[in-house]
Amino acid sequence: MNLSITNFRGAAPGNIVAARKGIALPHISRPSRFDDGFLGRPSRFDDGFIRRHSRGRIEGFMRLRQNRSNQFSLHTAHRTLHTAHRTLHTAHRTLLTFFIFLLTAHCLLPTALASGTWQRQRTSSLAWLHSVFFLDQNRGWVVGSRGTLLATTDGGTHWTSLVHPTEDTIRDIYFADDQNGIIVCERNIYDLKSNTDARAYLMKTVDGGEHWKRASMRGVDPEARIMRAIFTGAGRGWAFGEGGAVFTTHDLGATWTRLQPATKYLLLGGDFINEDNGWLVGAGGTILQTSDGGESWQHSRLATTGVRFNSTSFVEQRLGWAVGSGGAIYRTLNGGRSWLSQNSTIETDLFDVKFLDAADGWAVGAAGVVLHTLDGGTHWSMERGVTEHNLERIFFVDNTHGWAVGFGGTIIAFGTGDNRFLAPRLRQ
Repeated sequence: MNLSITNFRGAAPGNIVAARKGIALPHISRPSRFDDGFLGRPSRFDDGFIRRHSRGRIEGFMRLRQNRSNQFSLHTAHRTLHTAHRTLHTAHRTLLTFFIFLLTAHCLLPTALASGTWQRQRTSSLAWLHSVFFLDQNRGWVVGSRGTLLATTDGGTHWTSLVHPTEDTIRDIYFADDQNGIIVCERNIYDLKSNTDARAYLMKTVDGGEHWKRASMRGVDPEARIMRAIFTGAGRGWAFGEGGAVFTTHDLGATWTRLQPATKYLLLGGDFINEDNGWLVGAGGTILQTSDGGESWQHSRLATTGVRFNSTSFVEQRLGWAVGSGGAIYRTLNGGRSWLSQNSTIETDLFDVKFLDAADGWAVGAAGVVLHTLDGGTHWSMERGVTEHNLERIFFVDNTHGWAVGFGGTIIAFGTGDNRFLAPRLRQ
């Protein structure tokens, strides 16, 4: 029996390939679940449905991913901030430790640097000593009333009275070396023989003080007093005093020429750091500054004129101090154009000031007052009292060797070490 089947489109049994291709059998005809008309409903998998649902799922996934990313970023930022906080805390502790160290060092600095003491040196004189000058730690001179002239070669352990160059008061002294020196002298007004006699004069020595000769001064007012003389290198010097008088020399005091006065007030102190830049101070709150060796002067700005300035000290062209009546201490940071008051903690008159550098400074005054600062004058401390006499002048050759002189033959010396006031001796 022969059977023939035509147009058979079904997959033959065992034809796996055809079955996978989904070729329809002729005897099976039914709507596909994927057809649009299945059960008269739109297919769940139509293009619009897929797009809508796919977009929703993608957006949800992206939001979830973004949330997780944000959470991770916040966690990372939190860890970073925590690390930064710990770093800042460590830095703060380090800075605090460093600050405590600096504070401790600042408190110990006066003890470390100023461990020296002031002691009175013995002399045979009861004169009122007006000035002191040292060439080095050993060689020095002191001058005072009635022509008093004392000298030492061992830092003041022994003072020797030299032949008086005059019987008048000696106000100031300066030595360029161990042979050439200048003194400023003032006659008692009752000793003047005529109205043409000069009340003040200068004397010069070229043999270490064995002999003195009057210096030539042109334009001196017979009634004017000359209070001080200051010098720089190469023989340049200035002398000044009453009525704003200022004289200058170019030959180490052999001859003097009067400069144009810039004030009528009494000038009592001054300082020059070179041949051009200098300052003079005096009564009436007077502070003068020059940058051309005294050919012209500028007045400094000061809030008060009630201070009588007695001395000034500069360590460089911009930084200086001035002291005066009532414990007044002023400092300038701009070369003397303006000045600001410092707290001296006292109301006693101050007669002299000396700064060794921008931090280390000394001031002396009435009733044996000795002030010291190690921070440029921000804080001043009172030194242990050595004398109750007025101290008129102070002089330092370095940070550990200094002298101050005053009334009643008073000489006090500053030094460090047990043997400061004894000259070293070789064992015999």
